[in-house]
Amino acid sequence: MHAATLNPPRAERGSSHFALPQGIDCAVSCRDINVRFFTDRRSVTAIEGLSLDIASGEFLTLLGPSGCGKSTFLRVVADLVKPSRGSINVLGSAPQAARERRDIGFVFQDAALLPWRTAIENVALPLEVANGRARAGRATPRELLELVGLKGREDAFPHEMSGGMRQRVAIARALVCDPKVLLMDEPFGALDEITRDRLNEELRRVWKELGLTTLFVTHSIYEAAFLGQRVLMLAANPGRVKEIIPVDLPEDRTLDIRETREFVELTARLRRVLETC
Repeated sequence: MHAATLNPPRAERGSSHFALPQGIDCAVSCRDINVRFFTDRRSVTAIEGLSLDIASGEFLTLLGPSGCGKSTFLRVVADLVKPSRGSINVLGSAPQAARERRDIGFVFQDAALLPWRTAIENVALPLEVANGRARAGRATPRELLELVGLKGREDAFPHEMSGGMRQRVAIARALVCDPKVLLMDEPFGALDEITRDRLNEELRRVWKELGLTTLFVTHSIYEAAFLGQRVLMLAANPGRVKEIIPVDLPEDRTLDIRETREFVELTARLRRVLETC
């Protein structure tokens, strides 16, 4: 386990292609991605012309109005949705290859734990489903539960845990196959504000310790600013890159940072951009 030391890459405002500076390793690279969904009546363009490079070890937050393609983009990276046009490279190969190598972990808004299994049994589930095909992770299920703050709750069943605790289990489960890219689709959206704040701090601690490339979808301006090294702003109808905004805040962050002038100015900028999406 190691801490991420990425200095957030910058992109020129208004550019159609967001390439990383020379010398920074790229984890995810997209070129002119389009995603269209078809029904019997019509077709809908969910994403149009998305080009983006994401650095290895980067924490990228995705922010935009409903219907702008945030969740769809995560599913493209995870090989759950195929782009209609364009190309995408994940860790040097096609998303399918990265998925088959179990290099991608996914955390959804619903923890989706099996109610008849304990916390540690839920975390171990991907290893059992893989039937020996999954590589051994850097940490055991028990160690991962300790990492996400659930030491002593290994034998608890989902109904014995709060919503925040269940999401911690879901995060540990996503990490058990030792992925290199972690995708998180509004994982804290259904939680109360106090629990959400606490998990934001915990998530940054886990990210720094593991050094994972993390893509985090949220509707919260404050969450996007607190967690990310860059914020990908997406506009809707169709989903497209509006702007990528660097987060010039210290890497060691506590919730107190939200009271600083820098944080207030950043969230004000994000809100102005969001209002034009």
